[in-house]
Amino acid sequence: MNSKPSTSNHRCRFCSTELEHVLCDLGLSPISNAFVRADRLAEPELFFPLRVFICHICWLVQLPEHKSPGQIFDHDYAYFSSYSQSWLAHARDYTDAMIDRWGLDAGSLVVEIASNDGYLLQYFKQRGVPVLGIEPAGGCATVARSKGIETEGKFFGVSIARELAAAGRQADLLLGNNVLAHVPDLNDFVAGLPILLKPGGVVTMEFPHLLNLIRHNQFDTIYHEHYSYLSLLAVERVFAAHGMVLFDVQELQTHGGSLRVFARHTADASKPVKPAVEALRAIEISLGLQNLEVYQAFGERVRESKFKLLEFLIRAVREGKKVWGYGAPAKGNTLLNYCGIRTDLIEATVDRSPHKQGMFLPGTHIPVLDPESIALARPDYLMILPWNLQDEIVAQMAHIRDWGGKFVIPIPEVRVLI
Repeated sequence: MNSKPSTSNHRCRFCSTELEHVLCDLGLSPISNAFVRADRLAEPELFFPLRVFICHICWLVQLPEHKSPGQIFDHDYAYFSSYSQSWLAHARDYTDAMIDRWGLDAGSLVVEIASNDGYLLQYFKQRGVPVLGIEPAGGCATVARSKGIETEGKFFGVSIARELAAAGRQADLLLGNNVLAHVPDLNDFVAGLPILLKPGGVVTMEFPHLLNLIRHNQFDTIYHEHYSYLSLLAVERVFAAHGMVLFDVQELQTHGGSLRVFARHTADASKPVKPAVEALRAIEISLGLQNLEVYQAFGERVRESKFKLLEFLIRAVREGKKVWGYGAPAKGNTLLNYCGIRTDLIEATVDRSPHKQGMFLPGTHIPVLDPESIALARPDYLMILPWNLQDEIVAQMAHIRDWGGKFVIPIPEVRVLI
């Protein structure tokens, strides 16, 4: 790890400490969801640094803001949550659990920040619970509204929180799944939560757990949409600074291992802090998430994973094997661009989302096709780029074994499923 890069000029987005310590450097990469249309393949693309820093004061791991959220989450933003069946099941389970635990009903209000295409709020609506989505990506918001989900097309922060609170629209349950990591102005975002939350209300936030990124070499989850890489220790500090207490935490299997934290107003004594919070805090401390040395070996493991993946692909192509990808996730674009993989190594990839089909991956220009193309191409290897959905995809594409096709998992290091 490069402990003191000569030119940083970056400060921690939470505590403003000068950032001196680098977790890993993935070189230059395009915005991961900036898919390229066929008629624009000859045009230049912008690449930005993927260099991740660690704040040695508050231990927030972070990527400097090279492109604003408004430039990333625009009308052409191509990620729609409803095309993953396992993620929809996760949303249904969450809905049932929250209604049961907090007694939500027709007199309640559930507000989701970064509500995407209404994938989750639709289940609360089906149960008769009033909902409101906040979603800045125009395409996603339009789809949500078509489902009858009222949606504010804005970025969340203090300003919109005050507007909604003044209109009497404070939330009984205020949630955000995989959004906390996506905000560059972390203080403005978190400061808005207690404003929009009713007295006695609950906030839940889900985010990939930094501990799993480090332990399982999940470097492909680093991309420009993810401004922060979060531990319980860091999130506790940020929430406490803005008048909120984390009173419960759950460890989830989603996205390679995530946390769901539960927060309340500091003054809300009706929700005591659960033992799970202290237990996970102790684990993070014992495993060194407040110790710079723990991060030192990560960059070398990342480089080694790159070498092993390239060795596998080059050997496969030299042997006359055909390699295709499955999925077009942001994490896959980080992996492919960092490793320098182009169509000479992976001919094409497929994705269930019609919003991605017919497009080309940013940077690599690998074409994105309909999954039905797999049966025609009959690849020898199908590399699963959204490896967190491995079980779902293996089940969907089991027919590749009819012609001897095999699945490849690239992270934490390349392996072939037998």
